[in-house]
Amino acid sequence: MVISDATRRLTNSETPLLDARVLLSYATGERPEALRRPLTGEEERRFESYIARRAVGEPVAYIVGEKEFMGYTFRLNNHCLIPRPDTETVVEHIIESNKIPSPAILDLCCGSGCIGLSLALFINGARVTLCDVDAGAIDMTRENAALHGLADRTDIFRLDVLTESLPEGFDIIVCNPPYIPSELTDTLEVAKTEPRLALDGGGDGLDFYRVITPKAYASLAPGGTLVYEIGWDQGEAVPALLKAAGFVNITVKKDYGGNDRVVRGEKPC
Repeated sequence: MVISDATRRLTNSETPLLDARVLLSYATGERPEALRRPLTGEEERRFESYIARRAVGEPVAYIVGEKEFMGYTFRLNNHCLIPRPDTETVVEHIIESNKIPSPAILDLCCGSGCIGLSLALFINGARVTLCDVDAGAIDMTRENAALHGLADRTDIFRLDVLTESLPEGFDIIVCNPPYIPSELTDTLEVAKTEPRLALDGGGDGLDFYRVITPKAYASLAPGGTLVYEIGWDQGEAVPALLKAAGFVNITVKKDYGGNDRVVRGEKPC
């Protein structure tokens, strides 16, 4: 009964039954199908709070404070974008293409840290530096590094990539920057619930790529690689920026939906 009542209230959700089941699980600590008892008063209040927040559009990931990415759980707050499967394509590409035993990796615009920390989890010996302009995101990255036992293999600090220099000497730089054009950002549903700071890429969506690309070239060790996540329609514009900065062997990789998603370039040796 509690699931069906909650489902009827989630009229704005595309997956009301799933949302209700997930939120009930977090409210009780038990799978809904295994719940064979009445909810306690505290569980009822918690579940009611969760459903009320979801009913006004707050994403489930923010309500429960975590999201799975690359098979690991990452804690979230509303200073971070919610990790998405498309971004796993970026991580998988780096893991598959890396030939360096213990690479030094720089994750820019790191948000929750899901990209850089996943690379540390999957690449033995990797040393990862993670940076973001938002102090709330940095707090979350530090929490996730501790959660996964990576505090001793990570350096995490606040950095404004648009105005400050990048640290140097990296084998891999990865970045999922804001890349949605400002005018389009105003119309997106996601911008109502997730941080605009992590979405708005300027007039044509390319502001961060223009600034970061030459800085990344200077920051990388010879033979190092720059890897970007891009928007579905940026598969020509971003590679052109890499080429102009001096990168070679530039490739574009599609995500599982068939859209351009990853751009990779190498700094000549």
